[in-house]
Amino acid sequence: MQQTPTPSWIQAGTLKATQENGHKLIHGGIAVFYYEEQVYAVDNRCPHLGFPLHMGSLCDGILTCHWHHARFDVCSGGTLDPWADDVPSYEVKIENGIVWVNPQPKQTSSVERYKLRLREGLEQNLGLVIAKAVVGLVEAGVPAAEITQIGIEFGTVYGRGWNSGLTILTAMANVLPKLDKAGTILALYQGLRHVARNSSGAPARHLLKPLPGDGVPFERLTEWYRNCIEVRDTQGAERVLLTAIRQGASLEQLSEMMLIAATDHFYLDGGHTFDFHNKALEAIDLIGKAHTKQILTALVLLLENPTRSEELHQWQSPVNLVAPLKEAFAQLDSFPLVESYADISEVDEKKIVDQLLSDEPLETVHLVTKVLKSGANPAQLAQLVALAAAERIVRFHIQNDFSDWISVLHTFTYSHAVHKRLRGSTHPLLLRGIYHGVIRIYLDRFLNIPAAPRPDGSIVPAVDTAKPERLLQMMDLRQQVNEAARWTAGYLHASGDPDAILNTLGHALLREDAEFHSFQMYEAAVSEYERWATRDDAFAARAGETMLLAATRYLAAHAPTPREQSHTARIATRLYRGERLFEEA
Repeated sequence: MQQTPTPSWIQAGTLKATQENGHKLIHGGIAVFYYEEQVYAVDNRCPHLGFPLHMGSLCDGILTCHWHHARFDVCSGGTLDPWADDVPSYEVKIENGIVWVNPQPKQTSSVERYKLRLREGLEQNLGLVIAKAVVGLVEAGVPAAEITQIGIEFGTVYGRGWNSGLTILTAMANVLPKLDKAGTILALYQGLRHVARNSSGAPARHLLKPLPGDGVPFERLTEWYRNCIEVRDTQGAERVLLTAIRQGASLEQLSEMMLIAATDHFYLDGGHTFDFHNKALEAIDLIGKAHTKQILTALVLLLENPTRSEELHQWQSPVNLVAPLKEAFAQLDSFPLVESYADISEVDEKKIVDQLLSDEPLETVHLVTKVLKSGANPAQLAQLVALAAAERIVRFHIQNDFSDWISVLHTFTYSHAVHKRLRGSTHPLLLRGIYHGVIRIYLDRFLNIPAAPRPDGSIVPAVDTAKPERLLQMMDLRQQVNEAARWTAGYLHASGDPDAILNTLGHALLREDAEFHSFQMYEAAVSEYERWATRDDAFAARAGETMLLAATRYLAAHAPTPREQSHTARIATRLYRGERLFEEA
């Protein structure tokens, strides 16, 4: 006796009707095709952009979607076009002239499959594939660190070392706690997309071998590393670094060794060298120390031929800024080593920031030396340097050349990186990073002449517009720099929720086709704001507001853009939900 199919199978009509029609749609959006005396079933939605596959054509066993001409093997669902994804296929049975389809696809959209597609999207630099994978992984509850790890592993293997894409990805992973789910998807997608772009077409990077012997003192390895960097010998530096890793040097020791070399010369590559080192170390914190070797060696190539600022005219004339810094550096070893540093008072904090923003660089250098010699906390001083750098952005006049936004941005993000590192290390030679930031703040002074007025919060948004979304609406127009800052100040002074502003600013960044520096700006502002928010005094409140105003002004200056990247992420999200994109005009 004929066995009746289990109830889970779906009846797709008679074989005769399928033969006559060539295809048939059935419950659940499955398309059944009769071809070469066989019956096949696939999902009717093209996995590229959701167009109905029953409206395509079937020839030589290839099912072609007529919207973007994606091609699929009708038997397995496999695509000939990597940008399209495979289409799910289904088991088919024919019993008593009736076609039955198992509604459970042969392939399942498992977490491992999404991870595989993410890697493939990175390898082929396919934005929509990356976006779909990110949406699937986030919706499946995969921790962001696992998603980030895939991008960092890929980006440090391919290309010429640590780059802006890896920095963006790490920065965005850092700010995820401030973003909602939609923002999380955008942040991860944007970071991974930039990693793919930076690595596109690049060969795999093969690591060198450590030195053959063991037992070289770490202090000697540090000197060897510095000497190699001094003469731009990146291969020698990599072998020394790998030797230190093999001998069991701690991450703290390795970071000091590398950052000391990165500060042997002034403000390398406009601050990017130090900032990239900081982000690479943060990446290790995010994805684990097992990746130390691959990540840290990716930094060495940055030191192959960086710009050394002490060789630049503006650092030597009309005021020689190099000589007084070298004099200060000669005193670093004599600074007191204390078990616990003294906090800088609120009054002194204001005096220091005012001096940092002054037109008196030599006096400023002397003040910094005096503060450090007094036993003050270097990390707190570095925090004040970052605050002064952010104030330059708040005071940046929009009549400056547009490209000058990058100058004040570099100083701020560099100073933030120094602050971040000094919270974990107080090696005397790393204090040079504070001085480099101090001089950059001085050199940026002309960008505050005249200074843009700081909004005082007196313009409070009306009740019906006092929602953070209003800030996004303002940024739909070009150059709403001062208007957006006034709105943010008014919102904060009206006791608006700072976390709502941080999330909104995140969306203001992530919906744009932002360039590298905008990602830096947002992440540094969020991090610095969080540090000030741990205090409840008036100076800290104003400092936190400075961070939000700086981020608002910078992002408003760089909006709007065509928003291609956020559009791609939105398409991926809608496809995941099963929406019918092809029906829209």
